[in-house]
Amino acid sequence: MARINHPLLIGIDVSKAELVIARSDSADVTVVANTRQAILTWLKHLPATSKVALEATGVYHREVAALLCEAGHDLYLLDAYKLSHYRSGVGARAKTDMADARLILRYLTNELEALKPWQPPGEAFYRIQSLMRRRAKLVQTRIALSQSLEGLPELEPLARQIDTLIRRVEAVIVKRLAVVLKEVGWWEDAKRCKDIAGIGDLTAAALTNIFHRGHFRSSDAFIAYLGMDVRIRDSGKQVGRRKLTKKGDPELRRLLYNAAMAARRTRAWKPLYQSYLAQGLKPIPALVKLARKLARIAFALMKNQSTYQPRADEQRCYAT
Repeated sequence: MARINHPLLIGIDVSKAELVIARSDSADVTVVANTRQAILTWLKHLPATSKVALEATGVYHREVAALLCEAGHDLYLLDAYKLSHYRSGVGARAKTDMADARLILRYLTNELEALKPWQPPGEAFYRIQSLMRRRAKLVQTRIALSQSLEGLPELEPLARQIDTLIRRVEAVIVKRLAVVLKEVGWWEDAKRCKDIAGIGDLTAAALTNIFHRGHFRSSDAFIAYLGMDVRIRDSGKQVGRRKLTKKGDPELRRLLYNAAMAARRTRAWKPLYQSYLAQGLKPIPALVKLARKLARIAFALMKNQSTYQPRADEQRCYAT
C-alpha cells in the first residue's frame, strides 16, 4: 500500500522580537528570533512545500512572510478578528505566545480547504500604504490636539500654529504620493479614478494601490477586499440587520465615505443619492451605497484601462 505523505503544517505567532512556532509533526513549540538571518537558518530545515499560517501583525510579520513565499511554501495570513473569535469558539482558556501558535496551527489544520494562499504585494504597495497610513495618523493627531486645546483662549495662537504645521506635512505627503505613483507606473490609473466626481487625490491613490495589490476577478471581489460587502444574518422568519463586513483597510473606507459625501452634492451623483433616500435608506446607508458605487466604477476603469465617460444626461449618471 502506497504511503500518503501529508504536507507539514505550521502555525506561527509573530512578535517584534521572536517567532513562536508550532508544527503538526511535533508536540513541542520552538522559538526563533524575528531577524532575517535567524529565519533563513530555520527555513533551511523546513521540508519543501510546507503550509504555514500566521497572524497579520502590522509590520512584524513581513520579513518571515516574504521569505516563506520566496522559499516556495504556501503561506496563509490569518485575520486577527476571526482568530480571536475562533479562540473563544474552541474554548481556549489561555492567551500566550505558545497557546496562540498552537491555536493558529489548529485553525490551519481544520480550515485548510477553505483558505487561500497569501501572495506578497510588491514594494510599491508598501510604499504607498506607508504614506497613506502616516497621513491618516497625522490627521488623527491634528484633530485630537484641536479638541484637547479647545476652549483655552491662551493656547489658541499656539494651537493654530500646530494645526498649520501638521497640514503642511500632510500636503507634503500628498505630493509625495503623486511622485511614487508616477515612479511605479500607476499614475494613469489614479487619474482614471480621480475623473469620477467626488473622488480626490487621496482616494484615487488608495483605490489604485488596492487594485494593484492583487488580481481581482470581479468588482464583487474588489468590494469584498475593501470590507464594503454586506454581512447577512437571517434566522427563520427573522431578517437581521445588514452590516458591512469591514475587512481590509479602514482608512480607505473612510476616504470612500468622504468621497460619497462630496459626490452626493454633484450634478452627476445627486439624483442617484436622492433615489437611495427615496427607497427608504437613511443618509448613512445611502452614502455607504454610493461609496460602494464609486469603488465599483473605479475598479471597472482600471480593469478595462478605460476613461470615465458620464452619460450625456448627467442627471441620470448610473454608469457602472
